[in-house]
Amino acid sequence: MVVPEASRDFEIPEGVSLDLIGRTLTVNGPKGSLTREFPDKDVAIDISDDTLTIKTHFPAKKKVALLGMYGGRIRNMLRGVTTGFRARLKIVSSHFPITLEVRDDQVLINNFLGERHPRKARIHEGAEVSVEGEFVSIVGIDKDAVAQTAANIEQGTVIRGRDRRIFQDGIYLVEKTHLMEEL
Repeated sequence: MVVPEASRDFEIPEGVSLDLIGRTLTVNGPKGSLTREFPDKDVAIDISDDTLTIKTHFPAKKKVALLGMYGGRIRNMLRGVTTGFRARLKIVSSHFPITLEVRDDQVLINNFLGERHPRKARIHEGAEVSVEGEFVSIVGIDKDAVAQTAANIEQGTVIRGRDRRIFQDGIYLVEKTHLMEEL
């Protein structure tokens, strides 16, 4: 009897090594190392010479969705340790000049709409923030950390109680890319 199954195969890039201990996958590459746990036992992860395979038996709708989610996470890990990720945000200020200061694990947004106290946005571990003129650049090998840091900075300048058509000040996401050069 043949058991129905669904599977996804991923080619392991050259220079990348994978370690699977229990349900924890570690991906080591030229840019760094990422570790992620895949707790669901309905999805099996197998590593052969140059291929990583994830599969599930008796694929129902939820199992296929889980397979797709795991596939996306693994693909992002493989891309991250080989090329990295970048998000660029633009500082827009028409009323008061906004200044940004990177301090430890926070971005301080000073003089936003003339406020006396700075607004704060958290920088996630694995993301590096730099300010270049009117652009903010966030780079890292973990896509989740880069995207969440960009979202934190953007949410730090949300305007409440004013007309958004007039008060367009803020920091807005303008680009998300894979890096091809060195981090």
